[in-house]
Amino acid sequence: MSKEFLAALAVAAAIVEWPYYGGDQGGGKYSTLADVNRSNVSQLAPAWEWTTGERALEQYGTRPGSFEVTPLMLDGVLYFSTPYNRVVALDADSGREIWSYDPKAYVDGQPPNGTGYVHRGIAAWRDEGRLRLFLNSRYRLICLDAATGKPVQAFGDGGSIDLSRGLVWEINKKHYTNTSPPIVYRDLVILGNGVGDRLAYKNDPPGDVRAFSARTGKQVWTFHTVPQPGEFGNDTWKNDSWAYTGHTNVWAPMTLDDKRGLLYLPVSTPSNDFFGGRRPGQNLFAESIVCLDAATGQRKWHYQLIHHGLWDYDNPSPPSLASIKVDGRSIDAVVQLTKQGFAFVFDRVTGKPVWPIEERPVPASDVPGEQAWPTQPFPTKPPPFTEQGVTLEDAFDLTPELKAAAQKELQKYRIGPLFTPPSLQGTVQRPGIIGGANWGGAAFDPRSGLLFVKTTNQANIGRVGKPDRSSANPRADEVDADLVRVGDTNAEFMNGVPLLKPPYGHIVAIDLNRGAIAWRVPFGDTPSLRRHPALNDVAVPASLGVALDSSTGAELWRRALARRANGTPMTYRSAAGRQFIVVATGAGEDAALIAFSLNASAATGRSG
Repeated sequence: MSKEFLAALAVAAAIVEWPYYGGDQGGGKYSTLADVNRSNVSQLAPAWEWTTGERALEQYGTRPGSFEVTPLMLDGVLYFSTPYNRVVALDADSGREIWSYDPKAYVDGQPPNGTGYVHRGIAAWRDEGRLRLFLNSRYRLICLDAATGKPVQAFGDGGSIDLSRGLVWEINKKHYTNTSPPIVYRDLVILGNGVGDRLAYKNDPPGDVRAFSARTGKQVWTFHTVPQPGEFGNDTWKNDSWAYTGHTNVWAPMTLDDKRGLLYLPVSTPSNDFFGGRRPGQNLFAESIVCLDAATGQRKWHYQLIHHGLWDYDNPSPPSLASIKVDGRSIDAVVQLTKQGFAFVFDRVTGKPVWPIEERPVPASDVPGEQAWPTQPFPTKPPPFTEQGVTLEDAFDLTPELKAAAQKELQKYRIGPLFTPPSLQGTVQRPGIIGGANWGGAAFDPRSGLLFVKTTNQANIGRVGKPDRSSANPRADEVDADLVRVGDTNAEFMNGVPLLKPPYGHIVAIDLNRGAIAWRVPFGDTPSLRRHPALNDVAVPASLGVALDSSTGAELWRRALARRANGTPMTYRSAAGRQFIVVATGAGEDAALIAFSLNASAATGRSG
């Protein structure tokens, strides 16, 4: 055997891919690579950069939003989506563009989510050696040939299918969208959908989860997140509200136990998010974790984490699969992080909670017509990973004068413990509508049993009132609810001072073997501080790339970034034997994918 052949084998063996959005189908975001480690992480530097080149398009009234993608790496190529839903293939070593595909999603105008165009990833599938890529773009599911970037003609109608068809009722397709990648099980492509929170009308888009043939695009099964007549849970929607209540969708990534064929759905809030007067009842399967048979769509088990939701506390994170050991017992678990700051841990086969979950009384609503649920679930372990509820002592306290002013301002609102409902006067809600946890989810280290979570600790104002149906509101026809969220949601006063004191974010390590917090360090998310004399000398850190010691939370490396890092990072070892760490940064017209590696030369700029 020649030395050249052995060398080629060694290089091939060195390649370590990132084949799924979460690294694996269970969303673990874990890599065995250790080329970058404690001893050399200080040498990490940009190796190359690729910019999206996207911009606002006045002719369509569109703008690209935040660049939040996590790429895949397969066969030495990075595959990812951009804010405008383009799919791009780059050489994993150099960042050189190989091809790009533009679905022209922007021709349908701005999506209904209020954030501009955002897209977080795609899925890959091998069909007898041919690599296929699946992009869910607005109301279309598109299948691409990974070698060429061209649509696969045998899939659907010339490479795509219309996702607005085959739902439980007809919809306005422009109100149906997608930001998260689908998931592939065997030869099925499975996906949920996104619906803009400000859409609040009867029969707005439903949250049906569906599976399609990866070869033909034919719809194979449907799971109704709002159960229809004859289905389990239909009686939890009083006054026949099941017949017209939409949303209840799965906009966050799903995860899969591929060996068992079990699919885990993080289900969101029903329409509308802050007033449930016309959907009385417990409202299954809203704000539940649901386990399905991935082959058939049949429900295996569920657990509702909020009853009759009123806080926009969607389940925002991909459920994390984790094998843990509790009191000497090995458990294959699934962990659902929530916006309200809990980590719910279940046996992923049976759905039994690993630690008891208690139903505790929560404050009642004072909004006429609202029937808030009297109790909510509280896990006994692990403890909350972020602050919950509001008291006067939580007021912003940079100076005694500011604290007194913040406390005076807080008294204008309803405040109280977690699950204090929205009100006509306004309720200071903490965690706010972005969490707690959000779509970035968690990473799990199977060696230590630690689950790492990026949290947010910013409050918001939950105020309900009559919607603006005047001709001055161009979106008046998107709302027919009696009450909706109104007014400024930012919990601030005095021209931009936060009502509540810091810290405004943490990195938290949860020991899943013990159900305890292993460590917790403040981390980012300072609100935008507007001009105020008392804040002139307050320095808000610039955008940073940071590496922490996973055992302690101690900072090992930091580097200033030209743009905010928005995507969840991924890593791989290329054919050249180099480990790269790649993250999406920036937004709008200034967005770039940055690859870091050891001993990198000056960053090379490349444009999309």
